[in-house]
Amino acid sequence: ALKTDVFLSCLLQYYSPANAKIVHEGQACVVKDDNISERIYTIREGDHLMLKCLVKGHPRPQVRWTKTAGSASDKFQETSIYNETLRIEGIQRVQGGRYYCKADNGVGVAAIKSIRVDVQYLDKPVLTVHQTISDVRGSFYQEKTVFLRCTVNSNPPARFIWKRGTIPIEQSKDQGVDIYEPLYTQGETEVLKLKNLRLKDFANYTCQVSVRNVCEIPDSSVTFLLTIGTTPPALRLSVNESLVVDPGKDVTLSCEVTAGLPKPTVTWSRYLNPLPRNSLVRDGTLELRSVTPADSGFYNCTAVNNVGNPAKRNVNLLVRSMGNLTFQITPDSNKDSESIQMGRDLKLSCHVDAEPQDKVNYTWYQNAVLIYNSDSLIVLHSDPDMAPGTSSLEIVDMKFHDQATYSCVANFPGSTVPELRVDVNITQNSVTPPILTVPEGGQVVSVREGGTTELVCLVDGKPRPPVLWSRADKDLTMPTGEWAVETRDGRLRLTNVTRDLMGAYRCQTAPYNGLNVKPRQAQVQLNVQYAPVLDPVFQDVRSPNYQFVTLRCIIQKSNPPHMASIRWTRNGEPLTSLTPNPQENPQLKFKLDPNNNGTYKCHVNNGVGSSTCTFNISSRPYNAEFYFDTPNPIRNLKGNNFSYNLQWTQREPVATDRIIGYWVNVRNMNQMNLFSKQIDKEPVKGGLMSYILTDLKIPLSYEIRLAPITTYSTGDYVSRTINLKYPINVVPLHDYHVCGFEDKHICGFSQDRGDNFDWTRQNHLTQNPKRSSNTGPEMDRSGTKEGCYMYIEASSPRVMGDTARLLSPLYNVTAARGPKGSGRFPYCISFFYHMKGKQTGTLDVWLRVKSIASVDTKVWSLIGNQGPDWNQANIIVNPSGPFQVVFQAIRGSGYEGDIAIDDVSVTKGKCKQENSSSSLPMYMQPQLNNSTQWLLLTIIYL
Repeated sequence: ALKTDVFLSCLLQYYSPANAKIVHEGQACVVKDDNISERIYTIREGDHLMLKCLVKGHPRPQVRWTKTAGSASDKFQETSIYNETLRIEGIQRVQGGRYYCKADNGVGVAAIKSIRVDVQYLDKPVLTVHQTISDVRGSFYQEKTVFLRCTVNSNPPARFIWKRGTIPIEQSKDQGVDIYEPLYTQGETEVLKLKNLRLKDFANYTCQVSVRNVCEIPDSSVTFLLTIGTTPPALRLSVNESLVVDPGKDVTLSCEVTAGLPKPTVTWSRYLNPLPRNSLVRDGTLELRSVTPADSGFYNCTAVNNVGNPAKRNVNLLVRSMGNLTFQITPDSNKDSESIQMGRDLKLSCHVDAEPQDKVNYTWYQNAVLIYNSDSLIVLHSDPDMAPGTSSLEIVDMKFHDQATYSCVANFPGSTVPELRVDVNITQNSVTPPILTVPEGGQVVSVREGGTTELVCLVDGKPRPPVLWSRADKDLTMPTGEWAVETRDGRLRLTNVTRDLMGAYRCQTAPYNGLNVKPRQAQVQLNVQYAPVLDPVFQDVRSPNYQFVTLRCIIQKSNPPHMASIRWTRNGEPLTSLTPNPQENPQLKFKLDPNNNGTYKCHVNNGVGSSTCTFNISSRPYNAEFYFDTPNPIRNLKGNNFSYNLQWTQREPVATDRIIGYWVNVRNMNQMNLFSKQIDKEPVKGGLMSYILTDLKIPLSYEIRLAPITTYSTGDYVSRTINLKYPINVVPLHDYHVCGFEDKHICGFSQDRGDNFDWTRQNHLTQNPKRSSNTGPEMDRSGTKEGCYMYIEASSPRVMGDTARLLSPLYNVTAARGPKGSGRFPYCISFFYHMKGKQTGTLDVWLRVKSIASVDTKVWSLIGNQGPDWNQANIIVNPSGPFQVVFQAIRGSGYEGDIAIDDVSVTKGKCKQENSSSSLPMYMQPQLNNSTQWLLLTIIYL
């Protein structure tokens, strides 16, 4: 029993939580690839970003990519990418930032890894010319002090170079200039100050910016000609700053340049909006064809020549328009009256929505006769007691002869915009207070979800005012998104009604187009009926045969709440003998056997609609789950004959009848099935099962299908594709050559993903100019500035003991033994190393032999400062199978400890005698003869 418990606990470990690591496979710049807390991916703007999230864990984790903002934000963080590989074509600077890979398989805590994407760019610089305001008295450049300001946006920060003509300006050699970086400026800025202008100062000035060829970004520059006639721009408008026009007219706005050298560039823009589609800009003139009220707004004219400040002029364009004309009848407010009475005051008000509002002219008429101010009739062109732009007519101490038809006319004097008119008949019998009622049976309106209905409030009164509808809950808007909706007849029509529209609606009389009295109000309740909401909508149920199964369908919500009918079906056929009586939460209980597996449905109807709970009832076993983290699953049997170790676990093996084995089906992706075979394996919960597939070829792809078998049935097949190739680059024998790391793919070498930091590819041209001169090579082994090499940077954030490993391609050894009597076949590893610096750490060379498990053996090691020169090392090894060479650099005690390698080769056979070295450090080799070297090499290798 104890052995069994231990065995089961070991098997359970194969259900493992997710583990993730981010690597990059797209275009990247090697500037810095690792930081103390996160990886940094450096890429040039416009290149293609590709990040891959390498995951482990069983079951196979699901991957989700998200992003937070970096220096500039975009909308990526509002979405997610569900894929192991994240691709961004033509990346932009706003897409820089921190990207997160989340891997989750439901076991333990999800794994989250991040990588910061640093997008490198260099814009074209902008050069502007200024002088201090206190110096301005006459012509712009007859003063003494001039400032040339050069601004650029870049990442990393740019370096500035100033030139007069073609000659660089050096502040230390020219007393007439100052070069400095101003404070509180946007972007990167450097200023060239010309003091006490001299004749030679009137010349071409070039501002050149550089990011030192980072990401192969070329330098950029801008040139400005400074002359005695250089002046800032000045403008003159052809129209007034406020321009009012009729709709349909053509409008021409001209900006005339009155000064400026170099010749200024004139542009037009519109505040907060783009220019109208029918606009045309030509030589500083903006033409607008057939303007409409939508074209109203502020138009801005700007002249720029990079001298001084830009010249700006603004035009406020107003296109005349008039909208609804409304009126109000206000009885004597001092008497709290709601009707017209003789001997009391009465006010008639008139308002039109217009643009411009203050240019509207109101005229009042009594029985078509123009009204002039008198003791009894007072015209207010702008009534202070009403909304702005409202005109009122006050009738003082109303008499019998004041009963008449009053007209209000609104127009724009001298405009082609049509005038608007409203007539109001004022008599004691023609004006009555409004009455608002809800028709009988209309207090509660029921409608099915998705249907159409009307809410009705009947209004009476003279004149009859409009009805305003709103939600009784003030926090809710109407279906249109507005807070209130006006209806002329009091009928609110609702279409495609949803349940969230259910609730109380308020109707009230509008204060306009009728008596201006206290509004009348009423409420109508909207009742939205909908089909039952059930749980579960779908459920997969597994059970052994000949055991009872209980299915429950829970009614969560329903309107109306009473159920009209409940019925059960199996595979579409009614279960009359098992149909229960209608109840609140129906359930079905039965004994499962091989004949009653299938799809069970519970149909619930409340008279409005029907909903369904669906249950997939099966005694078939759950699917097998492939195990993707098998170490070194591929094994070479003989020649091009390989095997693959297929591993899997079984989900819930005891949920159904006992699993007695599996069907395994193997198909070549280019051919028919290779074989199908039943294997006898009984799973244990959490147990890892294996099956060795043989007779596989490289490089081919195979589809593997797997299904569990029980006493009564076979489960569903699951499939996966295996691409039969070595997990890393494989170098055929005839391709062995010297790798000088000149290619950005570094000859198939790769960074180890389990170390602390990475090796860096570099040459003399890409070196950091601020680096320490006491460590690292100046050039590659051949002594050329363009030649590349691989090195480790020992500066911060690296600390003592940090390790970087560089892996060679996999060298495919097919002949396991050498010539007769010589044992295994020998191979020569040759390379050059550079270890200069008083704090240099260790350089190790390991031999990694590939088999069922990888075996690492240290075959060479060297510690400490080895001088300023490149030195060569040759190592003879006798691998037992396919192998890799691992270069491991360990950081020493300080930053003066860079280590570099170059010109690596692996050749078949022994190393040449003239360059022969053992696997021991170079400083020990002169003390040993050849036989001693071979003996010590053999001891170290074993």
